[in-house]
Amino acid sequence: MFRLITNKKVTILLLLVVSICCSSIITDEKDKQKLQMSLVLQNLQQYHYGQVTIDDKLSEKIFELYLHQIDYSKKFLTSKDSISLTEYNDKIDDELKEGSYPFFEKINDIYEQRLLWVSGFFKDYLSTPIDFTSEESIQLDPEKRPFAANDLELKELWRKYLKYQVLVNVHLKQQLQESSKTKEDTTITKKSFDVLEKEAREKVLKEHQDMFKRLQQETKSERFADFVNSVIHVFDPHSDFFPPKDKEDFDIKMSGKLEGIGATLQEKDGYIQVTSIVPGSPSYKQGELKPKDIILKVGQGNEDPVDIVDMRIDNAVKLIRGKKGTKVKLTIKKPNGDIRLISIIRDIVIMEEAYAKSVIVEDKKNKQRVGFISLPTFYADFNNRNGRFCAEDVRKELIKLKNDKVNGVVLDLRNNVGGSLHDVIAMGGFFIDKGPIVQTKGNGTPPQISEDPFPGILYDGPLVILVNQFSASASEILAAAMQDYRRAVIIGSTTTFGKGTVQRFYELTSPSQTEELGSVKITTQKFYRINGESTQLKGVESDIVLPDLYRYIEIGEKEMKYPLPWDKINSATYTTWSQEALRLDEIRKKSKERTTNNESFKLIEINAEYLKSKQDNTIHTLNLNAYQKESLENKKAEEVFKQESKEIPGWNFLPLTADLPSLSDSSKAIRSKEFMKTLKRDSYLYEAVQVIKDIRKK
Repeated sequence: MFRLITNKKVTILLLLVVSICCSSIITDEKDKQKLQMSLVLQNLQQYHYGQVTIDDKLSEKIFELYLHQIDYSKKFLTSKDSISLTEYNDKIDDELKEGSYPFFEKINDIYEQRLLWVSGFFKDYLSTPIDFTSEESIQLDPEKRPFAANDLELKELWRKYLKYQVLVNVHLKQQLQESSKTKEDTTITKKSFDVLEKEAREKVLKEHQDMFKRLQQETKSERFADFVNSVIHVFDPHSDFFPPKDKEDFDIKMSGKLEGIGATLQEKDGYIQVTSIVPGSPSYKQGELKPKDIILKVGQGNEDPVDIVDMRIDNAVKLIRGKKGTKVKLTIKKPNGDIRLISIIRDIVIMEEAYAKSVIVEDKKNKQRVGFISLPTFYADFNNRNGRFCAEDVRKELIKLKNDKVNGVVLDLRNNVGGSLHDVIAMGGFFIDKGPIVQTKGNGTPPQISEDPFPGILYDGPLVILVNQFSASASEILAAAMQDYRRAVIIGSTTTFGKGTVQRFYELTSPSQTEELGSVKITTQKFYRINGESTQLKGVESDIVLPDLYRYIEIGEKEMKYPLPWDKINSATYTTWSQEALRLDEIRKKSKERTTNNESFKLIEINAEYLKSKQDNTIHTLNLNAYQKESLENKKAEEVFKQESKEIPGWNFLPLTADLPSLSDSSKAIRSKEFMKTLKRDSYLYEAVQVIKDIRKK
């Protein structure tokens, strides 16, 4: 057992030892793995924010994470297999010290044998018709069921799982036939149930044959990369190991120059889950794909879809990406359990849609003209001095809104997952005269205070900031600073995402300089509010909490394994807003009176409770009639909840005076019109405008 040491002399000594031992070109895969793991651990000990002792407790966490990683669905290993591995439960720390990994070798061997065994029996089951009239069910959430006790139980689990897959396919085919009748689509031929059932079995068989072929082609080095990440993720969920190929994919994603659908994805418990939608992207325009949706299958044009359950995320992304103008068909599962097929035409993301933009909200009833600024991300083009920077763009929007004499400003940071720290610091300075915006702190170093870089205030009027559970990182910094200064009213979800950490890439370089070993992304710092509290884990609590769709579902940093803890440092020196003080108690009271009687918010609250109940119910029927009944109920509920997005009467949206000449461009005029159209149904914006009115009252 050993401890990660921060002493730099010891670190240099360790690097020298590795250099001496590995000075020749690496020819053996095990030597390469040993060097990769050694360099990863050294970078962690030197740069990571936290201090973690490599001991038996850490070993147990790594054991749990990798067992979960290699078989998150519990469809391959049995309880007997997992028990046979428990001898390594407290030995992985010693393996890391010695540079050999018998735990990885053993579990890898078992997994490969299990793949072969499972692939041998599902073909027989799918060769004969399936009875969907019996009353049985399946627990689809692996967290709620143990490993199968033995081979017999595992085989029974697979029987039910395959039956469920065929049932879903039959139902989708029946829905397609019914839909074609309604639309009078003569291209769809009506087929009997027996034919549909046979086609569904054949489709599920092909999907699983392809899946097993793909899993069996996965290399040992790819699985070792997952093992390295299991070690790293005990430190925190945002530090990662990137083999050379994966780092290239990451760089492509970060560049924003990618043809595809414009959705950010993550691998979670064997599923590919949507975490955010890029504004202006094909997914954004198509409108059906949302955060928290799970992508089950991917199809190219009219080709048969590929099942991506249990697929590595890099391989899934390759299927989803594609050339501009091509069609991708996604089979998705909604948080309420509803499964649907959607089509998206790939395109290059229109960056214009991701930039800051403004409109004037005209509320004639209350005689208000409020400026609305949408900021989808904290973008910055660091490779181009003349490129777009969000702080400069927001500065221009504020000046235009001031010239139009608005009564207040609403800044929308919903779904904004962060970005440039430099820009968020500059932007915070637009709303105060001078003072700190954020504190950052590394391991063992004193806090660094980032001040408003430009003394003087750009906008001193009423300010509301809209947030939700997907507002993260830089969004949380700005919202927290304005809240601490009592400069703005924060409206939205109970809390924001809670990502209060900073990551940095470090290349892993072999001593011979001839071997590509990849990179490691390490959490090096934490963000702290100017009042000293971390935004990590806790996020930013809204001053006014409104009902939202995901309020009862775990979202954000707190749902991740081993996040860094919330903590507090000394407050920076700052003076709260010296002008008209926010009367928060009074503002909250008035908002509560309005929203309690707001039909849209009532529906959102009911929908949120319904969604939670559906997500909690992870036992699914294998009876076709019962499944169809549930699906119909989901559809009816969805139709009711659509009423929440009715256009709000009594208000209007106007372009800014300074923007009128540019709207002679027809494409810009169309985008502006579409933008305003979505805002007409936004109950959160409506309430924000009313809060501006309450702030103005003396």
